[in-house]
Amino acid sequence: MMQEDGKKLPEDKVDESRPTEEIADSEDAAAAAAEQAANDMEQEPDAPAAPPENEVAGEPDELAVLTEENASLKDRLVRTLADLENTRKRAQRDREDAQKFAVQKFARDMCEVADNLQRAIDAAPEEGADENTMAVLEGVKITRAALQQIFERHGIRVIEARDQKFDPNLHEAMTEIDVPGAPPGICIEVIETGYTLNGRLLRPARVVVTKAQSRSAGQRVDTQA
Repeated sequence: MMQEDGKKLPEDKVDESRPTEEIADSEDAAAAAAEQAANDMEQEPDAPAAPPENEVAGEPDELAVLTEENASLKDRLVRTLADLENTRKRAQRDREDAQKFAVQKFARDMCEVADNLQRAIDAAPEEGADENTMAVLEGVKITRAALQQIFERHGIRVIEARDQKFDPNLHEAMTEIDVPGAPPGICIEVIETGYTLNGRLLRPARVVVTKAQSRSAGQRVDTQA
């Protein structure tokens, strides 16, 4: 800066003479530039993290391995529990069957006793017997009825066979006969009473069954509609 006489002023004199507003504007500009630079640095994306050493080396992830092992162990546990439950149910069923059918052979033998009592009742004369015979017959009937009650109490049931459709699961056909007017396969006579034990066949009923009637040789079949 020059004075009127043409002499140059010192530089420090020039700086002191700068207006205060200009200095403030420079400081504000510098602060704004610094703030913008800081914002730019914050907005820059972070560098990707380096992959784990096991992935770099091509080894499986430890978490994935543990998850797979856990699923396998859980599946084995479920299967083992299911097998144990099936074994428990099977053992319980076998135990119940053993309790129900432990007396099967004894019950079958007692059925023969019931048969003999019934035969004695059937063979007794209905009329003309003396008092002693009638008393014995009455005692046999009472014994037969008591035995039947014991059968019922222990799950032994009589198989109904007379006038029933023949069932090979319950009946044993001893013979077949022609009965005019009767449909085939009907049990018309019971030779020996059958029994079941708790729903299982103990002894089949031996029966006489009607058979299908064959056409006579002279019978003509009308084929015209």
